[in-house]
Amino acid sequence: MEHNNISSEELMEKAAAASTQWLIKNLFPNAALSDYKIICGKGNNGGDGLAIARLLIKEKYSVKIFIVEIGSKESKDFIANLKKLQGLTPEIYFIKSKVDLPLFEKNDIIIDALFGTGLNKPLDELPAIIVKHINNSKSEVVAIDIPSGMMCDTTSKELTVIQAGHTLSFSQKLAFMMAENEKHTGQIHQIDIGLHPAFALSENCQIEITEHLYIKSLIKPRSSFAHKGTFGSAAIIAGSYGMMGAAVLAAKGYLRSGAGKLTTHIPSCGYNIMQTVVPEAMCKISGTHFIDATDLPNDLDAIGIGPGIGRNESNTLVLQSIFRSGIKMVIDADALNTIGLNKTLIQEIPEGTVITPHPKEFERIFGMAKNDFHRLNMAIENAARYKIYILLKGHHTAIISPEGEVYFNNTGNSGMAKPGMGDILTGLITGLLAQQYSQKEACIIAAYLNGLAGDIAAELHSQQALTAIDVINCLGQAWKKLLD
Repeated sequence: MEHNNISSEELMEKAAAASTQWLIKNLFPNAALSDYKIICGKGNNGGDGLAIARLLIKEKYSVKIFIVEIGSKESKDFIANLKKLQGLTPEIYFIKSKVDLPLFEKNDIIIDALFGTGLNKPLDELPAIIVKHINNSKSEVVAIDIPSGMMCDTTSKELTVIQAGHTLSFSQKLAFMMAENEKHTGQIHQIDIGLHPAFALSENCQIEITEHLYIKSLIKPRSSFAHKGTFGSAAIIAGSYGMMGAAVLAAKGYLRSGAGKLTTHIPSCGYNIMQTVVPEAMCKISGTHFIDATDLPNDLDAIGIGPGIGRNESNTLVLQSIFRSGIKMVIDADALNTIGLNKTLIQEIPEGTVITPHPKEFERIFGMAKNDFHRLNMAIENAARYKIYILLKGHHTAIISPEGEVYFNNTGNSGMAKPGMGDILTGLITGLLAQQYSQKEACIIAAYLNGLAGDIAAELHSQQALTAIDVINCLGQAWKKLLD
């Protein structure tokens, strides 16, 4: 408001106009046959609802407004938008108790404008009754900015919260990064209302969402006079009998990262597979069905360990040997499960190591989390405690640095909830470390690139049919899109 010299009322008008346009354009082709039932509190979120109601009425839609009487004073912008409805003869009803609850029909479109981002306590009494009534309806529900009852930076588990099919949000919320909240937010649509970009850039924030231009700024130029030794040398320790696919995918991910020389350390049962499927990689044999030892050269720039190594008694000794090498490393999959079974190993992990657990692997090492927010805080605490980088995998993968910085990745899709995606990611991170990217840069770039390749592959093949090989094959297009 300061930068653009506009009032809060004008900003609310922008929000209402953008939301109304989205409603009309994107969601409801038969909306003319339906009733919009707009549930308003008496704060600014309710003011948004009143402004949306006015604009829908002007577009000749059937609109009913329900104002919830909960004893709080009306905000200034709520009052202003209530006055603007005069002359349009709107249908306005007041909900003072549960006997006033509206009847919702299947074709109704319910607009949730009850509570916004200012909520700081759980809903109870009449507001809780209204939210449960809405959730029990068969109607389509659209939340404005944030589902009522949800708080931006604490868990929504065991709270009474609107279950929306769509949320029209004016800015990102930490709560939207948490899987447990998807049942409340439905599909999240970021609505541009002209918020000034200088504000976000000027804020010193612990938690960020990575964006295309930021990722692009991290990429190092490649010299025209480079040779294969310019881009590093790494070892990927992976594979066991029946799980050589994981080793193959990690190796292919490495080779698609732009890195140089790769030596795969594998059991002899996988030798023919690796030499045939990944001819670019060298092979070093250790063990028959499982890796039982490692003999690492001194010129390595990075190590990736874990994909497909299985749960073998020798894993602990292999990890301890690697920990003593002093080489930058990525620990994934069964290497993490080995640490989970032998928790004293966490004390031996070298500072600066990258670990890439999914929630279950994280739980095996660091203990059970009460909810997604608790897990994130546990990751922040343990990254600082052990001076490691934790890449916590999920729809919005979180990269946590030892300094407590959190970077949420914003690429990828549910089609990537398939075997092998994490193996590719391990290869990418290892390859970027070999090219002398910092641990933080390697994690951020690799997560973004892996997800971007997954998004490109999903457009080509659908999320349902998406496989890890599809993602591998789209990494080239992802690089081109990132660098264009």
